[in-house]
Amino acid sequence: MVSLDNLTVSYHQHPALHHISGEFLSGSLTAVVGPNGSGKSTLLKSIMGLLPTSGGNIKVSVPGARMAYLPQVAEIDRSFPISVHDCVLLGCWQQQGPWGCVDDGQHARVSAAIDAVGLNGFEQRPISSLSSGQLQRVLFARMLVQDADLILLDEPFNAIDSKTTAALLGIIAQWQQQGRTVMAVLHDDAQVRRHFPQTLLLARELVAWGPTAQVMTEAHLSTARAMAEAWDEDAELCAIDASSASKGAPRDLLRVGV
Repeated sequence: MVSLDNLTVSYHQHPALHHISGEFLSGSLTAVVGPNGSGKSTLLKSIMGLLPTSGGNIKVSVPGARMAYLPQVAEIDRSFPISVHDCVLLGCWQQQGPWGCVDDGQHARVSAAIDAVGLNGFEQRPISSLSSGQLQRVLFARMLVQDADLILLDEPFNAIDSKTTAALLGIIAQWQQQGRTVMAVLHDDAQVRRHFPQTLLLARELVAWGPTAQVMTEAHLSTARAMAEAWDEDAELCAIDASSASKGAPRDLLRVGV
């Protein structure tokens, strides 16, 4: 579904991801884990095309209309004056565009999605009145309506209650059973081991990628922590990938001493 080939992504010449290669197979359910600042959110945004790459390639086997992305809750403007129903209805955007009419069938899908996340009776409430858990349910309902093949979730369970987490994990399990490809940035190691068959462990560089039991070992987690702590933000910059630079592409600027 997604192939990464020597992927490097930098912010102001500071690499957030450094030469990552591997594949997310179609129908896989993968947790993306690592210390703070290890490039987890950057990876999802890069796959979605929201960030430019500094080097390497990303290949996605589905068009953008078949991709769904859930950003961190902190990135969402909750003051925007929109109701629960209309927020979920935005899941039809890829199909209808800004001027298309929503038919009865799509309204039925919206109602079914709101019911699936347990928010019956909340349809006309403004999203500004919702708790963090309720808002996350709304955003999952929107993705249910979107009906994407590739689903990217950035910290979907952050600051929400255990009941909501269990309900949303149930929806993710259904997506896997339907053959959809799901990636989720997570911080709860026990949750990863219990619910996610595949894991990608990052520390700006690739530490381990594969079956969760083989990745989430103390040795790998210790390596990731050590790599994160050893990263020198003040080290001298060095320019590499001269072949890309010679073709007019931006140079891949990495930190020395990693």
